[in-house]
Amino acid sequence: MKVNSGFYNNKTLKKGLEFAAKNGALFAASTTFALSATLRPAVILLTPEADKQNKKIACAKSISSSGVGFLMTLGLSLPLMFAMKKIDKNPQKYFKSVNAYDKKSYAFATQMFKLGLGAAIAIPKAILTAAGLPYVMQSFFPKKDERLTFRGKDKLPRSIGKVLDNKNFQKFSEKYKNSNFPMHIFAGIDILTTMTFIRQILKGNKVEDDRKKILACNAGISTGLSVASGYVLDGLTEKPTERFIEKFKKANKGLPNLEKQIEGIKIAKPIVLLAVVYYTLIPLISTFLADRTQKNKS
Repeated sequence: MKVNSGFYNNKTLKKGLEFAAKNGALFAASTTFALSATLRPAVILLTPEADKQNKKIACAKSISSSGVGFLMTLGLSLPLMFAMKKIDKNPQKYFKSVNAYDKKSYAFATQMFKLGLGAAIAIPKAILTAAGLPYVMQSFFPKKDERLTFRGKDKLPRSIGKVLDNKNFQKFSEKYKNSNFPMHIFAGIDILTTMTFIRQILKGNKVEDDRKKILACNAGISTGLSVASGYVLDGLTEKPTERFIEKFKKANKGLPNLEKQIEGIKIAKPIVLLAVVYYTLIPLISTFLADRTQKNKS
């Protein structure tokens, strides 16, 4: 098989994959922030035959959610990233049974911490998103005549090491090391975040009552469609991804960080797939359907 080594040896590509492997949560938050603040609002605003105010509040939700998620992930993931870097360099220092892990099991176990951060902040992120929505609306969509009415140094590595040393955790890692863990956790985080956001919006008093249902409906449709289509695309791209990895390996034989970069490919894939779906096609469909739902009930 002939391999175009120029592309597979691209420094930017390899750095990006290493970043995804080292800090998958921040990689996802950065991708989300970039697209949520630009592409998704643009697509929402271009949705035909939808109420302008509904489109504006959907844009504000997108910007608020991505901004809160990025800042929270940035603040919480950096200490974790440095802790995991210490463990990767000298695992024997932090837990005893390092030899019990093969490469796949160890990679899976450490990614549980790196990607699990997104799940840990899902609920507070949704609560802060709902709370910050009125301020984003006022900042990005001000109205002149009318406004919406709103009502120890090694402590962390050693703590992680204790979890990695746990026999049950090791058995869990061994059992699920070949599973589609990254896709499952990103989908789970999206669902948990959306459910919390919907609950906060419906029970709160910061958004007008006639806008609550449309916003909740938009969020639910967006997440449902993006998760379902994400899994479909993930299945369709499984073999092309395997071929990409094989070509990448051939083009980078002997590279010290090759395994990390392969790990990065597996982490980046579901993030990119969900981002492409969630920030292009889904906003158009969800905004249109949510608007139709509201009008049909009126």
